[in-house]
Amino acid sequence: MVKPVIDYTLYLVTGRELVPPGKDYYESLEESLRGGVTLVQVREKKADTREFLEVARKTKEICDRYHVPVLINDRADIALAIKAHGVHVGQDDMPIEVARSILGDGAIIGVSAGTVEEAKAAVAAGADYIGIGAVYPTGSKSNAKLLGVRGVGPILSVLEGTNVKSVVIGGIKSVNLLRVLHGAVSPGGKPVDGIAVISEIIASQDPRASASHLVSVLHSFYKAGPSSPSSSLIPSIFKSTTSTVSPIYLVPTSPDPAHSSADTLKQNAAHLLTLVKRYTPMIHQITNNVVINQSANATLALGASPIMATAKEEQEDLAKIPGGLLINFGTVTDKEGMLAAGKWANFNRKPVVFDPVGVGATGFRKSTAKELLDTWQATVIKGNPGEIASLLGTSEVQSRGVDSVGSGFANPAEAVLTLARRERCIVVMTGPTDYISNGQTVVKLNNGCELLGNITGSGCMVGTAVATFCGAASVDALRTNAEDSKKGALVEGDMFVGAIAGVLAVTVAADIAVTNERVKGPASFLTQLLDELYALTPEKIIEFGKVAIVQV
Repeated sequence: MVKPVIDYTLYLVTGRELVPPGKDYYESLEESLRGGVTLVQVREKKADTREFLEVARKTKEICDRYHVPVLINDRADIALAIKAHGVHVGQDDMPIEVARSILGDGAIIGVSAGTVEEAKAAVAAGADYIGIGAVYPTGSKSNAKLLGVRGVGPILSVLEGTNVKSVVIGGIKSVNLLRVLHGAVSPGGKPVDGIAVISEIIASQDPRASASHLVSVLHSFYKAGPSSPSSSLIPSIFKSTTSTVSPIYLVPTSPDPAHSSADTLKQNAAHLLTLVKRYTPMIHQITNNVVINQSANATLALGASPIMATAKEEQEDLAKIPGGLLINFGTVTDKEGMLAAGKWANFNRKPVVFDPVGVGATGFRKSTAKELLDTWQATVIKGNPGEIASLLGTSEVQSRGVDSVGSGFANPAEAVLTLARRERCIVVMTGPTDYISNGQTVVKLNNGCELLGNITGSGCMVGTAVATFCGAASVDALRTNAEDSKKGALVEGDMFVGAIAGVLAVTVAADIAVTNERVKGPASFLTQLLDELYALTPEKIIEFGKVAIVQV
């Protein structure tokens, strides 16, 4: 028997107990198939054998009409009886080898895997695909180990160079789908082949619409039409010279030629200042108590509109307003608001700048940073060398409270490149020389003066500026591009240039401010710095900005 070609893009796992009152399971199933479900697994944990057999038989009859394959959860005997396409087994269920001996070489056999070791064992045993999870808490399996989106990558690495496919499962919904797709990628750039969902479709009053929305995002992300096999699509933040497709990247960037020229990067960064003043984007900031007023003033000086809102109850509404989001946890008092803000920003494809102030200072800050990054996808991570070292898990650079101490990284360009690839975002490392990477290119900026280190919150001001320029780039792209043209993109606009522009704005303004005769020390410098941010022009950024590309 020839093994069928399976499209894993939208994999529905059934759960009759979740069907809304007044709605029939088979009716719901057929609606979901019309919406674009590509694979169905019949899961019946509480039914006796006769009932399970009947449900599976009717399910396959309906799926056959739509040419959608059917798998059976655990029960090889049921799969054999109804001539299903295969089975899915858990770690405590029938071994793959036994299921294969019963169903034959032509059957599709999938297995759940929550660790690298389990994935290796599944590959060795001949699994056709693995279900990786749980990425979020799920009601369908209360004892499931929570892997998190960022835990998927190492497991996907096991599949590189094999024909074994993958889906992610566990709490996946429309609100977190983009975060899952962009975060569930191996360090080498291998994405998942699809998502497995239960309640998002089964519990819906309109399963067709729910499935259709998920499929539209998935197809946009994979840059394919409904008939294209997901296995041939390779989305990645990093451009591939061998890929024959044009995937949607985590952080959309200009073509490589634009990023290979320091002068072009500087000119594009300068142009963003014009867009900030044109669009006055709303920059939502959840920031530390020490710098709220200063950050708001810097936002206004640049030409944007600040809002400092922390309550989790208002994050969904605020995320609908185009602009940017800055999450700075210098004083970690609004964690629930931070979690909600980032989640809804991802859903609305709004750039998220994360400034993990003092992340290495305490265990609480480290665990909070992990929880935040597991919940939502950062567009830009900005930190000093000590903070970047803490996120990398290295002791090469030490921190004292919120300050970085010592001489810094021996190879700072490699540090930002490594973190950008691991976290799949832009990384900004501030210091006497600033380094920025999008995972493929590293630039260094040599502006800024010593007085920046003598005022409270200068680094936080840089985070504000980065969010401002990324917000402007996002607003411009959303207004310029056709509606839904990049529904699968986590954000639109050149976020790499946005990050460069944000750093240049503050450091170039500082270089100009320090030469003013009114500046006598930190207090007068801060006042003059705000004035220079207000008076900043694209021409000044081009004239004074010092940008160089670093070969790593």
